[in-house]
Amino acid sequence: MHVTNVAASYYQSYSVVGLLAVVGVLFVGVAFGAGRLLRPVVPTPEKLLTYECGVDPVGDGWAHTQVRYYVYAFLYVIFAVDSIFLFPWATVFAAPGYGATTLVEMFIFLGFLTVGLLYAYKKGVLTWT
Repeated sequence: MHVTNVAASYYQSYSVVGLLAVVGVLFVGVAFGAGRLLRPVVPTPEKLLTYECGVDPVGDGWAHTQVRYYVYAFLYVIFAVDSIFLFPWATVFAAPGYGATTLVEMFIFLGFLTVGLLYAYKKGVLTWT
């Protein structure tokens, strides 16, 4: 009997999460539906133009984007992940019995990041032109 009660409370907690998810999806659906029904639909040529900072668009819509901006974004993500891993590591490092192990693991992790940074520097990715 005890196992049945534990299983029932386990599934009951997930049913609450499922109910909240359904209510959230319904809320968004009703809001979008109400917006579609209540908004005025008056398409004019000016409304169908591409808006670009208050300036009339010139030429076609395709612009060449340099790849280096994606590389900078990728490097930012790498170092953001690094900072995310440093905070939990600092708390585990303070716990008794984990000091040497976590220190070695973090130096291995930082070594991988350093190798990646040196590789990016050697390829000339980090030069801003």
